[in-house]
Amino acid sequence: MNNNITNPAFESFRMAGLFTLALRLVVGWTYFSAFWRRLFLANKLDPESAGYIGQKFNHFLPNALGIQPLIEYMVTHPDTLWWAMASFTIIEGIVGLLFMLGAFTRLMSIGVFGLAMGILLGAGWLGTTCLDEWQIGVLGVAAGFTIFFSGSGTYSLDYWLLRNKASWRDSRAFSFLGSGVLPLSYRNLSKIIGIGALAILGLTLFTNQYFHGGVWGELHNKSVKPKIEIADAQLTDQVLQFEIYRTEGVDVYGSFLIGMSLRADTKDVFWELNSEDLASLPKDFIDNKYLVQVRPGANSLEIPLGAKAMLSINDPEFENLPPGTYSLTLTDISGAEWSVSLQKQ
Repeated sequence: MNNNITNPAFESFRMAGLFTLALRLVVGWTYFSAFWRRLFLANKLDPESAGYIGQKFNHFLPNALGIQPLIEYMVTHPDTLWWAMASFTIIEGIVGLLFMLGAFTRLMSIGVFGLAMGILLGAGWLGTTCLDEWQIGVLGVAAGFTIFFSGSGTYSLDYWLLRNKASWRDSRAFSFLGSGVLPLSYRNLSKIIGIGALAILGLTLFTNQYFHGGVWGELHNKSVKPKIEIADAQLTDQVLQFEIYRTEGVDVYGSFLIGMSLRADTKDVFWELNSEDLASLPKDFIDNKYLVQVRPGANSLEIPLGAKAMLSINDPEFENLPPGTYSLTLTDISGAEWSVSLQKQ
């Protein structure tokens, strides 16, 4: 019996599981605490609350790696998003708690690996003062991989089962889903672990470069300054229409537009809105696409991270503008400006 407690191989795996105890407890808590915070410390599953977890998920969208279509589908289908966030939270709670307890440790380590990969691909670009989400993601991936092979040691439910339940000791399935001796030769284990470790290092270097330029070239942090993309700008005698999409900046702090203007090549201002005008912009001028929304604020037009909206501004002054090329300029409270050219026939 591979998992007989008198087997030297079992003792080796028990020691490996003991050595990774602190890692298992801390990583398990990082996932269980997400469940604890969202359900018991604050209700972050309430779609009407300011801290709704779905809004954070929407923040991931602009620069997520490979899973943007999935995120976009979720944030444009609120009911589906809620069920996904609720399920994700429950899974985090179950995986985190059982990981800490050392119950079905190898199965839970696969869960940790998957959850961490989701964080890495979705939010690895976020972090204002350091590479917060990227670090959480890559370390979670490495931890899940490591503890899959070590299993849990003396201080775990798996170990109690192996000591007290003979049928569990003889189970090949439990060796792969719980803890104890993996029924693989050292030669095969060394190959799998070596290749896996190099693959995770490759993933780490690739995502570090992709999200932050952290391996070569110029470092960049997309979470520091707001950036707004303007698309499909059109001007008629009645309506100025364009799409805005906030793709960068701090996720917990909006972009605050305090100016909007149309200028000619001569730089003369032909039309403009100030902060008071934007703060009182009619809501029916704004067609939001996602969960987080562009909205008039107290003193500006607020654009949260990940928000996308089509603005259709109706103003009789447009009839008086002569045909020609204009520059539409948006001004943020930080002083940043974004411009796009458009044509009035």
